[in-house]
Amino acid sequence: MSNTLHAAAAESGGTRNAPVLYVVAGESSGDHHAAAVLRELRRLQPDVLLVGRGGPELSALSDGRIRNWSDEAAVVGLWEVIKKYGYFRREFRATIDEIGVYRQLTVFLVDYPGFNLRLARALRRRDMRGQIVYYISPQVWAWNRGRIGKIAKLVDVMLCIFPFEKQLYENVKNSTMVTEFVGHPMIDALASDRVPESRRADLVALLPGSRRREVRKIFPPMLEAAQILRRERPQLKFAAAAASALRCDEMRAVRDAAGWTEDECPIEVGTAHHLMQSSSAGMVASGTATVEAAYFGLPHLIAYRVAPLTYVVGRAVIRVAHLGMINVLADREVVREYLQGECTAEKLAAETRRLLDDAGYRAAQVNALAEVIATLGPGGAARRAAEDLAMYLC
Repeated sequence: MSNTLHAAAAESGGTRNAPVLYVVAGESSGDHHAAAVLRELRRLQPDVLLVGRGGPELSALSDGRIRNWSDEAAVVGLWEVIKKYGYFRREFRATIDEIGVYRQLTVFLVDYPGFNLRLARALRRRDMRGQIVYYISPQVWAWNRGRIGKIAKLVDVMLCIFPFEKQLYENVKNSTMVTEFVGHPMIDALASDRVPESRRADLVALLPGSRRREVRKIFPPMLEAAQILRRERPQLKFAAAAASALRCDEMRAVRDAAGWTEDECPIEVGTAHHLMQSSSAGMVASGTATVEAAYFGLPHLIAYRVAPLTYVVGRAVIRVAHLGMINVLADREVVREYLQGECTAEKLAAETRRLLDDAGYRAAQVNALAEVIATLGPGGAARRAAEDLAMYLC
């Protein structure tokens, strides 16, 4: 047990009697969204003691009491998890021990269901004294709706970011779990990045994702598709955005190996939102970026590839017709999806060509994107989540 945790436990039990919030977030998005909520929470409850594990934003917010474990914890896919089984087993036991230091506390689980649902179950078995609040619901509605009832028995409060999730949980019979729709946290962040629209008719955005695996699997067919389009239309320009300096270096290496120059396909860090607003079409990896693209009204397609084992297992358990969240929310294919074997240069090029040339097709997608985004709330998700969380502090 770290000295930091012992000191925090002593502080919470001293004369201040500070409420304790133990946070668990495993990836950069969870770190960011949790930090936004906790900034709002501190305005409501300035003396709350923040401990746990997360990423750099949570660590900075808590003066290091929330340990930054995101570099090791942020893995995706069955095979990647299997390779790090020993690490996760040790971290799981350490987390339970850390929570056990406190006589009473509230546990704030943020996304990261593979770890956090198991943690909630283990805490329930140990009769934890306090509340378990879950933010950003596990997407069990996509792969195993039968688990919705089980989650309702593990969690005291579920803070949902999609409107249909609240109804799914409230349909569970004999459940005492409180469920609230707080809105999607992305809306506030994206609103601040909005600029007057000025799309370039000759520009296509390439957005292959934020993870190394995505760059390796998805960026090459995007570049091949761009090559096909460039041969047909030499006036077309292409640009890509990287999520970090490391991803930028990896993407540039892939681009250079494919025979592109920096002038032909510039790649910069942190320019995704600019490209989504300045491009006339985009090729976008499935994930958060598809919701961002929809918010900014970018006509786009969805591309995705994973390791073969991950794909086979995923297809066996997924219970929704679509992968892209925009399509899930619309309950129809608003944006064409090209997954695994369908993610070929020829198909990506053909769909991009249609988005550029077919004005009616393009307008229909843009209108549908706006309708879907409107269902995610007007903004203020972090504030509403913090208000709900404050009610359950111990």
